[in-house]
Amino acid sequence: MHNAQMNARLSHINLFPVKSCAPLTPDQAHVEWRGLRGDRRWMIVDVEGRFLTARKHPRLVLIRAQAEGANLRLNAPQMPELDLQPATGDAELKVTVWRDEVSGRAARESADAWISRYLGFPARLVYMDEQTERAVDAKYARPGDTVSFADGFPVLLIAQASLDLLNSKLASALPMLRFRPNLVVSGTDAHAEDGWRSIRIGKIQFDVVKPCIRCVLTTVDPASGQFDAAGEPLRTLLGYRRTANGVAFGQNLIPRGTGTIALGDAVEVIA
Repeated sequence: MHNAQMNARLSHINLFPVKSCAPLTPDQAHVEWRGLRGDRRWMIVDVEGRFLTARKHPRLVLIRAQAEGANLRLNAPQMPELDLQPATGDAELKVTVWRDEVSGRAARESADAWISRYLGFPARLVYMDEQTERAVDAKYARPGDTVSFADGFPVLLIAQASLDLLNSKLASALPMLRFRPNLVVSGTDAHAEDGWRSIRIGKIQFDVVKPCIRCVLTTVDPASGQFDAAGEPLRTLLGYRRTANGVAFGQNLIPRGTGTIALGDAVEVIA
């Protein structure tokens, strides 16, 4: 193992209860097969069930959600706080995430009214229950691998040194939240994660399966809910992180075990 990774540690955890909204930053998280418990189990969709994200609606990043199982509390600027649970009975919806059609559990009408008022057009809130299974792309996964409402993979990891290198090239430093990772690792070289194939965090093993190809969402300021006027960091990343598939920054992981991980856990590179 390279010496630069001998002291690698888990330095930050982000949970995103609602896709494209603000994170929680716990000291520990429970790893499930489909990702971190409570991560992206809720999603906002249009009236036809198509997913909505901050790529087109940047103010979504200002919505703060706290989740406890299937219960959710929402806060947003100029909005009343909302506590809700998913509806029960015949409230199953077919929703679309990219090319995947997935079963979602409808939230109550009060939630739909709240999110529609905030966005300024009709929208709905949906929940992924334990019975719903959404498969990971078979090109990168094993049979039976599942994912939440995340874009495509259960967990996203970035090395802190990768952001530090980027910030050394920018006029103004950007926060890691521009890239919305679940896990941040300190004590490595910049982009060390690109060379990993299998890692262990604490006692949990993960396959490192695919670089994360970045989009306009990285240009949304998580503090203001507005696009970066200079088009950063994509503009700078194009100069040194361009691949045949697009700008790569961070790595997608698939868990190979379940259990708790915590800040300070050692990150061991297996392969």
